[in-house]
Amino acid sequence: MFGLANPDRFMRFTRPLTPVLWAVAGLLLVVGTWLSFTAPEDYQQGDTVRIMFVHVPAASLGLMAYGALGVASFFSLVFRHVLADAAARAAALPGAVFTALALVTGSLWGQPMWGTWWVWDARLTSVLVLFLFYVGYMALRSAIDDEARGARAAAVLGLVGLINLPIVKFSVDWWNTLHQPASLLRMGGTSLDSSYLAPLLVMMAAYGALFGAVWLTAIRAEVRRRRVMTLRARRAMEA
Repeated sequence: MFGLANPDRFMRFTRPLTPVLWAVAGLLLVVGTWLSFTAPEDYQQGDTVRIMFVHVPAASLGLMAYGALGVASFFSLVFRHVLADAAARAAALPGAVFTALALVTGSLWGQPMWGTWWVWDARLTSVLVLFLFYVGYMALRSAIDDEARGARAAAVLGLVGLINLPIVKFSVDWWNTLHQPASLLRMGGTSLDSSYLAPLLVMMAAYGALFGAVWLTAIRAEVRRRRVMTLRARRAMEA
């Protein structure tokens, strides 16, 4: 893993891996979508239960992406590692998209189940805060003209945002919330029927592969961008 911290090694290693992840993500999305639409209706929720196959993976990847952003921010801030900073920057946009998708699908699912589009529930509010951390991270980087200073300031914000991750995860256990508790990963095993468990797991794997593909593609693009900027600066100095 630490050998891949070298940008040249990273670029060589991820060159064949990135298209494989894109292909796996596409295949899993097709299979997962087919399983989601062929799953039976829920006896209480009817067809609205199918929102789960989008909402749950999106919410999970929103958390995982921010975890990746936070860890990369730590290595960037402490060790001033360029590739770690590129990894943190690359995780922000897809993580924000996954979190926004979780918020939207959660509202669509909550309206028929709860009778309202939004409540200031602990889980919903903490996920909204997670989305705002993503937006704040990206806005802070773009607001500071000095790229190095902007990267350090954003890394600090990224580390602060890690505090919110356990709040999102355990909010339904710590407070009396309207949001249902975990049904997939919980003590005693899952409470989901096998007809719902299979498509959910496939969709979670698809979202994971999709994030990996987007993340690696974005990191590679960021490495190339920095190399071009360095080359231009070198030529300007020589001129």
